[in-house]
Amino acid sequence: MPIELWQGLLIPFAGTTLGAACVFFMRNNLSELVQRALTGFAAGVMVAASVWSLLLPAMEQAADMGRWSFVPAVVGFWLGIFFLLGLDRLIPHLHRGSAEAEGIKSSLGKTTMLTLAVALHNIPEGMAVGAVYAGWLYGDSGITLAGALALSLGIAIQNFPEGAIISMPLKAEGFSKSRSFLYGTLSGAVEPIGAILTILLAGILVPVLPYALSFAAGAMVYVVVEELIPEMSVGKHSNIGTILFAVGFTLMMTLDVALGA
Repeated sequence: MPIELWQGLLIPFAGTTLGAACVFFMRNNLSELVQRALTGFAAGVMVAASVWSLLLPAMEQAADMGRWSFVPAVVGFWLGIFFLLGLDRLIPHLHRGSAEAEGIKSSLGKTTMLTLAVALHNIPEGMAVGAVYAGWLYGDSGITLAGALALSLGIAIQNFPEGAIISMPLKAEGFSKSRSFLYGTLSGAVEPIGAILTILLAGILVPVLPYALSFAAGAMVYVVVEELIPEMSVGKHSNIGTILFAVGFTLMMTLDVALGA
């Protein structure tokens, strides 16, 4: 695999790691207002990436189907929705601010399940990066290296606050800084793994690439609607989450259009 590919796969993970490292430099836990704002920002980035980096390229690659060029995007999108729905039902996890765990019953500790909740929504982000880089690697997809890099940068930017949102509360609960940093970092480890698996699958079955792109889009939209939007809207001053959603959306859209042209 070319060095540009490895750089693209590791940039989002670096964003999570740097965010988790905030535990070494910040004294106080992130306020609810700040967490809500950062969650809204992440949701905006993911929605924009789903449209400009994934669904539109999927339909462009299926242009030879004529009026039916939307079919791979629709099919892949729904497969992504059902895939995340299945993981959501199976993997034991605990959303931030929730008192009741989801998934199958488990004896896992609260910290582990909080980390699994973030890891669960990092899976589609890794798949998205992998699908876009697969489009760049395997020929006539219309996806440029700059466009793939734009998605990596956008995901990395929104991963930074996610790493902090995991590590800072753990420190506030009495965990050591190093252990809090480790959990924050591990929550993002699934991204490069998911990206590599997606690239390998797309390499074996190149014709499924439009489905892979839209699959990742469906998985990300599921996470946004099921998890991020409720988190950014809870409590007073929920409009801050909406404003930061718009900021994240326009930033990701700008990156994709400006770098992907």
